[in-house]
Amino acid sequence: MVHVVYRFDMGGLENGVVNIINNMAVDKYRHVVVALTDITDFRNRIVRDDVMFYALNKLPGHAFWLYPELFRLFRKLRPAIVHTRNLAALEVLVPAWAAGVSVRIHGEHGRDVGDLDGNNRKYQWMRRIYAPFVSHYLALSRDLASYLTEKVHIAHRRVTQVYNGVDTVRFAPWQASGRPIIQGCPFVEASLWIVGTVGRMQTVKDQLMFTHAFLRALELAPELRVYARLALVGEGPLREQCMALMKSAEAEHLAWLPGERNDVADVMRGLDCFVLPSLAEGISNTILEAMACGLPVIATDVGGNADLVLHSITGYIVPAGDVDAIAHSLVKLATSPELALKMGRAGRQRVLEKFSLDAMVGTYQGLYDRLLGIGEGSVPLVPTNK
Repeated sequence: MVHVVYRFDMGGLENGVVNIINNMAVDKYRHVVVALTDITDFRNRIVRDDVMFYALNKLPGHAFWLYPELFRLFRKLRPAIVHTRNLAALEVLVPAWAAGVSVRIHGEHGRDVGDLDGNNRKYQWMRRIYAPFVSHYLALSRDLASYLTEKVHIAHRRVTQVYNGVDTVRFAPWQASGRPIIQGCPFVEASLWIVGTVGRMQTVKDQLMFTHAFLRALELAPELRVYARLALVGEGPLREQCMALMKSAEAEHLAWLPGERNDVADVMRGLDCFVLPSLAEGISNTILEAMACGLPVIATDVGGNADLVLHSITGYIVPAGDVDAIAHSLVKLATSPELALKMGRAGRQRVLEKFSLDAMVGTYQGLYDRLLGIGEGSVPLVPTNK
């Protein structure tokens, strides 16, 4: 099986690929990861030693000039399945079809800033152009499944909606009393209330709006300035803007922006509340990770966020870009620790019941088997390199 992504780096989409490979039965499928651009040290998260990686160093623009290389690669590997993710990798299914790959799956994981509501006609048209080369579609939320069937006009029988899963052992609440200290974080006092987010700091994730909301919460409840703290974990162009905003408000000492971190589970356990302020999402891994860690979650009403967070039960769903809505939600949770704890426990239970890794891997493997027309048994899809 060949998994194709634009870039294999830290991110929710890529983390999903890691979880599938690490948790699927070794005797069922062997895996290759192909990145159209490059592959980072993120590859080390894959614990299997039989996975091959190919980085094609694609330049900006159409991948047509890569078709010969992709064709040769697919002919060499002879995979039974090629599974692409998101629009940036969709065109790879053309050389996969030409190379005789029998099952060609395309996954829709979320939208970017250029198509927040799914109404970009160019992107709809592009997906229709490549539709004949797709055997089956996977949509990671009900919103994305509806987009494929209603706006791209893909037949319902060709679309399967599947939720991400989360490792509930790795992502679990802190078992000792109090809150653990995040390594390198300056906010070590037990009396503090730390709210944060984790993810690439880019426009579609809208951490700048979240920063505005945090400052607005301090205006609504000035007592929060004594004990409320902000953690923005991730790297990207918005990092400097968020730092500048906190400085301009003379509140830079209330924020921690450490850049990219590899200890996300430890970071989550060191928070009191998690916020996902995105302008667009598919199904957010970080929401599931936060819920698994027993955190109340405030998330914008985009993509599949409302599929995960139950409003007023496991957290709050608020309109995208609404500074006041997030600010008021922050005040509620910061000033009501019992409510926050209750919501966090409900979120953990919801993840255990509906969003486990076993459920996700079972769905993927079942679909792969069905599309190949096989039942139980070993399926060696990629030959061992000689």
